[in-house]
Amino acid sequence: MRAQGGESRGTLVLVVGPSGAGKDSLIGYCRERLADDPSVVFPRRVVTRAEGAFEDHASLAEEAFAREAEAGAFALHWRAHGLSYGIPASVAGELQGGCSVVVNVSRLAVEEARRRFSPLIVVLVSARREVLAERLRGRGRESEEEIARRLDRAELADLSGPDVYPLDNSGHLSVAGEALLALLKGCAASAGQGSLRPL
Repeated sequence: MRAQGGESRGTLVLVVGPSGAGKDSLIGYCRERLADDPSVVFPRRVVTRAEGAFEDHASLAEEAFAREAEAGAFALHWRAHGLSYGIPASVAGELQGGCSVVVNVSRLAVEEARRRFSPLIVVLVSARREVLAERLRGRGRESEEEIARRLDRAELADLSGPDVYPLDNSGHLSVAGEALLALLKGCAASAGQGSLRPL
């Protein structure tokens, strides 16, 4: 949400991309290196799936999630792949306080976020098809048929706009990780200036 009388001073950074692109790994890479920087916040999202090793999130049952959403507990929430996802409402206050907030979201949440938050950037993480396939198999959550469908959706999906920053994470994590880290440091430096200059 916008701060009263103007834009939120902090930047909302939406990290989006297909399953297997390494969004959580990239966020974890930056969170570790910015642990001593209170101007960049990494809230955990809430998902109606049990916590696991391959995704950093808090877990809620569907009924509890619905109650929380109705009560206004989420700044953004959406459904994808039969699950509900939410970003804590506390991020609005953190943005208004000048912090940059980094969250892993679905493409389905981008337009709503664009309407409600400013400034905002969308980091579109991608990886080559064979890399995505290998990572999805490594998670062991889906059949080969389900993996193939995810890969096909990844190739069809796209986002565009002046707020979109493409980031290829096909190689070593540190390469894309350092690029995202530089972008986040730029967001922090621009807080309170009303705009974000592309890096």
